[in-house]
Amino acid sequence: MRAALMIGPLACALLGPLPAAAAPTDAPVRVSGVVPDEATRAQILTRLRDIYGAGRVIDAIEVGGVVPPPNWKTHVGNMLTRDIADIHGGKIHVDGTRVELSGKVSNEALRQQIASRVATALNPTYVVDNGLVVEARAQDVIDATLADRTIEFKSGSATLTDAGIAILDEMAAAIGRFDGAEIQVVGHTDNSGSRMANIALSLARANAVRDYLVTKGIEGGRITALGAGPDKPITTNDTAEGRARNRRIEFRILK
Repeated sequence: MRAALMIGPLACALLGPLPAAAAPTDAPVRVSGVVPDEATRAQILTRLRDIYGAGRVIDAIEVGGVVPPPNWKTHVGNMLTRDIADIHGGKIHVDGTRVELSGKVSNEALRQQIASRVATALNPTYVVDNGLVVEARAQDVIDATLADRTIEFKSGSATLTDAGIAILDEMAAAIGRFDGAEIQVVGHTDNSGSRMANIALSLARANAVRDYLVTKGIEGGRITALGAGPDKPITTNDTAEGRARNRRIEFRILK
């Protein structure tokens, strides 16, 4: 039987999965598998507790009954450095001389860096399967979905037009990809008319967007509405085109 180790969040079979990005910072990390001796077990636990904190590491390692590859304890210990904490919602599985990485990281450079660093910590007999993927940032996805388009309302009102509803259907699908994300919907107007009337209109429009998203299955508790009125223009109000651009809805991911 080969020495094996799995590190991941609590719910995983051998070693619980690594915490998701949105999980609490004290989410547990479960480590399991079979190692050759108590010294190896102690080293692995010490490294992981240093990385994640002693209270987060759940020890499910078994000892004995396996013959490891040469210097397995050293290689595995060298592999466990602080950058593995940048992996979210995945696991690290070491089976003899095969290492599988899975989960999400924030960018492509980090994805390659972790895989390269793990491979460097081992020797050429080890195979590293890099299954890490770059996770989409919620704000980037939301911004790309809106794509500088304007969510339209009927003139002077908070009633959505058909074109505005069509865009919100796309926005609801994009927001739905990020369970638990909290969204702020911000309404803006141009500077035509009184400031207080514009603030009230912008808030009414933000609330109309919020209410529509709720009908599409987004939890109301995740969405707040804010009316900024004419106070934050993105371009001049001196032209009809500029005023049209300033009359807009923005979506902000709070957390």
